Amino acid sequence: MDLSEEGLELKEIQRLEGHTDRVWSLAWNPTSSLLASCSGDKTVRIWQRSSSTSSWHCKAVLEETHTRTVRSCAWSPSGKLLATASFDATTAIWELIGDDFECVSTLEGHENEVKSVSWNASGSLLATCSRDKSVWIWEVLPGNEFECVSVLQGHTQDVKMVQWHPTMDVLFSCSYDNSVKQYRTLGLIMIIEVFVLYSQIWAEDGDSDDWHCVQTLGGHTSTVWALSFNPEGDKMVTCSDDLTIKIWETDNITMQGGEGYAPWKHFCTLSGYHDRTIFSVHWSREGIIATGAADDAIRFFVESKDGLIDGPLYKLQLKKEQAHDMDVNSVQWSFGENRLLASASDDGTIKIWELVSIT
Repeated sequence: MDLSEEGLELKEIQRLEGHTDRVWSLAWNPTSSLLASCSGDKTVRIWQRSSSTSSWHCKAVLEETHTRTVRSCAWSPSGKLLATASFDATTAIWELIGDDFECVSTLEGHENEVKSVSWNASGSLLATCSRDKSVWIWEVLPGNEFECVSVLQGHTQDVKMVQWHPTMDVLFSCSYDNSVKQYRTLGLIMIIEVFVLYSQIWAEDGDSDDWHCVQTLGGHTSTVWALSFNPEGDKMVTCSDDLTIKIWETDNITMQGGEGYAPWKHFCTLSGYHDRTIFSVHWSREGIIATGAADDAIRFFVESKDGLIDGPLYKLQLKKEQAHDMDVNSVQWSFGENRLLASASDDGTIKIWELVSIT
C-alpha cells in the first residue's frame, strides 16, 4: 500500500521519567531491546523493555564520568559499545561487562563542548564534532583503544552533528555555519558533506592519508541541526533553523562500484510545515520521515507519487500536536520495529510511540 494513502495515528506507549534536566539525544541498540538517553543532568540512562510485560524500565544510570551536559550518544554497530559526547570536551566509551556498564575509554582532544558522536557502518571508525569548529576521526583499535587519525577544520562555526552513511564510509557534518561538509582519504571514500550558501570543492590528495573536503552545496539559510538517510542510502534529509527540511540525492551505484565520486544534488524542499526550529529528523526503514521541533510537535512525511511527471515528492502525512510539553530535541525510529519511535524533550522526558494504521 502506498504510504501516502494510509491513515496514520501516533499512539503513546509509555512515558519514561528519571532525568532531572532536558533530554538531548536518544540511541536504540541495534542488537537488543536497549535504548540510551543522555541529558543536561550529566547522566546517561539505559532503558530496557521487559520481555514479559513489554513495558520499559531504567536498567542503568551512567554517571560520575561526565562533569557537564551529555549531548549525544551512539551505540556501535555490534551493540557492545556506547559512545557518549559531553560539554566537558570528552567522549566516553562504555561497555556492558557482566551486569554493569563500565567506562573503558575516554577520548580527549577537543577544546570545548563535544556536540555529537557517530560510528561508521563497520564500527572501525568513530567521529566526533565540537563547538571548537572541528571534526575528529578516531580509529578503533584492539583493547578498547582509540587513535585520532585526522582533525578536520573545514567548518567556520560550531559543528552540531556528525553522521556516517549507512553503507559506505561517508561522513556528514552539520554546522552553525549553515553547512554540511564532505571529506575523503586514501583507500576509503570518507566524505563529510556540508551545505552552505556558496560553492566549495575540495579534492583528495592521493599521496597521503589526509582528509579533504570534496564538495560544498548550496542549501539551508540558517543552522543545520540534523540529517538522516533513507534505507538505500541514496537520499538524505536535513533539517534546519530556517524552518525547512531538504531532500538530497546521489548515485549509489557509481559510488559503490568504484567509478568515482557521485555528487549529492538537491531533490526537493519541504517548507511551510514548521513554524519553529526543527531540531531532529530521522528516516525510517519503511520510508517515513519523522521530525521533532521547537513547537513541541512531531511530524511525519511520506513520499507521494500522485500524478507527478518529474518523479516523487513528499507530503505531510501526520502532525502530533503537543507531543511533549517543551521542545522535541530528538526523534529516533527503532531498529527492530519499523513503526516504534522514541522522542526526547526539554521537558526531561522520553516517550515511546507506535505509529499505527487506521481505517
